[in-house]
Amino acid sequence: MKKKVANKRKRSKKNTSDRSGHFKSLNDVAHPLADEANKTVKIIIYVLLVLATFAVYAQVQDHEFLNFDDNKYITDNWNVQAGFTRESIHWAFTKSHYGDWQPITWLSYILDYQLYGLNPKGYHLTSLFFHIANSLILFMVLLRMTGALWQCSFVAAMFAFHPLNVESVAWAAERKNVLSTLFWLLTMWAYIRYAEKPNIKRYGSMILFFILGLMSKPMLITLPFVLLLMDYWPLRRFKLG
Repeated sequence: MKKKVANKRKRSKKNTSDRSGHFKSLNDVAHPLADEANKTVKIIIYVLLVLATFAVYAQVQDHEFLNFDDNKYITDNWNVQAGFTRESIHWAFTKSHYGDWQPITWLSYILDYQLYGLNPKGYHLTSLFFHIANSLILFMVLLRMTGALWQCSFVAAMFAFHPLNVESVAWAAERKNVLSTLFWLLTMWAYIRYAEKPNIKRYGSMILFFILGLMSKPMLITLPFVLLLMDYWPLRRFKLG
């Protein structure tokens, strides 16, 4: 096994890209250990991330709505409480509210109201679901780029448990944060896949996730700059100098 991995590393040093500047395969270049990692260990990491993150944040399901912004977004918002109607969908896509154009976020609130009414437990559990998904996808993205199994699992756990994310998970009005993070990470994943094997389908999926992210929170306008940094490291699609 060690000899096999060493050979992969030697090949990656000799040739990291084709003439077009694209990687022939990230599996052979950027992360020779990614496909060698024990699948059982990875499954255990996924399960532990899910269970531990839920255990840390489970108390949010007993929280009520807050008087700060939750009323504007949910409890006093008649467009959200109209459910999925032609008028509410048109409203979500055509109006800017509180300085942001975020139709996907509004649609998530409308769906929550369809499912839970004004029961805050459902809204908090939805946000927790997105946060758990984000932690898993972050682990997948980092592992795909680096192949460093334990380092990636540590970073994903730090992201999952970090107090900085409490507000986004526990405050219903901050749904846009966990939702936009989901599409941010999916865009990164799609970009890695595109770098492995460029084609229209993979490029299209990357653009789709990016657009959905912008429609969740406009702050994702900064994401293309992150993709450029990824091209330098760890993807090594270009070098400075």
